[in-house]
Amino acid sequence: MLWIVTKYIITAGVVVLVSEFAKRSDKLGALVAALPMVTILTLVWLHVEKQPAAKVTNHAFYTFWYVVPTLPMFLVFPMLYSRLGFWPALAACVVLTVVCFAMFAALLERFGIELI
Repeated sequence: MLWIVTKYIITAGVVVLVSEFAKRSDKLGALVAALPMVTILTLVWLHVEKQPAAKVTNHAFYTFWYVVPTLPMFLVFPMLYSRLGFWPALAACVVLTVVCFAMFAALLERFGIELI
């Protein structure tokens, strides 16, 4: 139980750290947020918990493919936010990401990579 609490505290701390950086500097906050800290923490947790190497490497492999269809959101959100406001822009970006993910998954399936 102590291990789970420790994981939660460290992981939550990373999220708080990113938001604090973002408050102080747009560029620094974005840089820190762009770092794959959650993935790195997950890989560390999987390794420390003695998960099989295949589990750890599959996590890294699939994370790469899941990141790609989320990238358009970061270009579209700033344009939509100024026109629609925060919540509608965020909702539209969630829909965009789901559509991009579905199209990307269908494309990758042709190459033998199954995301769904």
